Amino acid sequence: MTAQPLPTAPPAPTVPGAARERSIRIAVLAMGGEGGGVLADWIVKMAERAGHRAQTTSVPGVAQRTGATIYYIELFPPKAAGSNAPDPVLALMPVPGDVDVVLASELMEAGRAIQRGIVTPDRTTLVTSTNRVFAMTEKIALGDGRVDDAALFEACTLAANRLVAFDMAALAERNGSVISAALFGALAGSRALPFARSDFEETIREGGVGVAPSLRAFGASFEEAVKPPGLSAPDRTMPSAPADRQDLAHLIASAEAAVPAAAREVIRAGVLKTADHQDLAYARDYVARVERMVAVDRAHGDGSHRLVVEVARYLALGMAYEDTIRVAELKIRASRFRRVAEEVRLKDGQILEIAEFLHPRLQEIAETVPAPLGRFLLNVRWARNMVEAATSSGKVVTTTSLRGFLMLYAVARMKPLRRRSMRWAEEQAHLDRWLAVVAETAARDHDLAVETAECLNLVKGYGDTHMRGKTNYARILAVLAQVPSAAVLADLRKAALADEHGNKLTEAMARHGLAP
Repeated sequence: MTAQPLPTAPPAPTVPGAARERSIRIAVLAMGGEGGGVLADWIVKMAERAGHRAQTTSVPGVAQRTGATIYYIELFPPKAAGSNAPDPVLALMPVPGDVDVVLASELMEAGRAIQRGIVTPDRTTLVTSTNRVFAMTEKIALGDGRVDDAALFEACTLAANRLVAFDMAALAERNGSVISAALFGALAGSRALPFARSDFEETIREGGVGVAPSLRAFGASFEEAVKPPGLSAPDRTMPSAPADRQDLAHLIASAEAAVPAAAREVIRAGVLKTADHQDLAYARDYVARVERMVAVDRAHGDGSHRLVVEVARYLALGMAYEDTIRVAELKIRASRFRRVAEEVRLKDGQILEIAEFLHPRLQEIAETVPAPLGRFLLNVRWARNMVEAATSSGKVVTTTSLRGFLMLYAVARMKPLRRRSMRWAEEQAHLDRWLAVVAETAARDHDLAVETAECLNLVKGYGDTHMRGKTNYARILAVLAQVPSAAVLADLRKAALADEHGNKLTEAMARHGLAP
């Protein structure tokens, strides 16, 4: 999400006057590697040059994304700190309800600040980047565990006295700098501190490290912060598939014409995804399946077309299943190498090395090769033992080396053989059964059919995760005839997503009196 400052009330006088003898209180919330310490030091040095007494402390969070470091800064104005005044006592941590400025390097960190109570509508200027770095709890969720960005942004608008918010990470990236410089520029543009723009820029120059890119990011962020309020439109650019562009465009046009307006964006994405996964013929199979569900929805729907939308969504995800061929193909794409190089800020003359840890199981290998060979590997003991011995400890493959690249390239080139594999036959039969159950359910209860369609979301990933999801899915479908309503089925589905081992699903089934 990219946003510009929203319309807010006129700024409150958050910077205290000398008569109050009150410090200016600033909290910086940043993750490792984002330059939060540098940003705090810049603020302190700038304030000290202007005659303020300044103090900064930091409390680190735990590693990676489960926590962030909080830098707390207090600036005591020079008039209040006169020669006859007693020495000020400055705090070591932000106190809820008593912070003037909060700087957050990411939208969730702004949410954390609000949750802690250090952003308040009577006092706080909140300067936050709107980019997201997903928390560990969001990543490990079996379903869509992401926190709603719109809800976070709305909380920011309600909690802060003033809000300055836009994608500072992207802005810093475009200017070859880091987000700390962009936050510093947005802080200057917010006018929340009693310093001129030149004071901020001089502080960066005095640092002597990365001055030019830091000033570029600072300037761009300053200009963004002082822009008139407004919201930019989201980027809805679809990725291109490797199929012939003209044929693909024709297929997308015919697919959109065949479905209700509510489902057109979803089916467009589904065509691109299935064509990218296999080929144009596979995308045509996807469209044909969705069109059959359009007929079911017309016969039994309620006019909302929810059934077509959900079937189109989950069918595309189900058809683009993850196997060893797909994993290998994605790992050697040029776009991935470019993305990694950008993320690590690869410079001219530097060498990038990417190492992958791969641990395919016997089942996954057998499902990748043509079906007769796969059955041979699974059913002949000496062949099974040989494969398991070779793959038991996993393997580190250096994708950026010629040997490692060619190894994955050979696996990715097996895509034309995918239709002859055991996994292909199994996945297509599984999807056809799901579509048949959805159609049968729609004839008696449309809402229940929509929930049945969403149950396919339980089957995802690969390896043990895939098998457990499939088991939970099968358990739910086994009692579908006993489920009295869509609400009960939704409860079962959410219970299955909450615990991949199926314990919560067992509890939910017992709670609703459903026999296994």
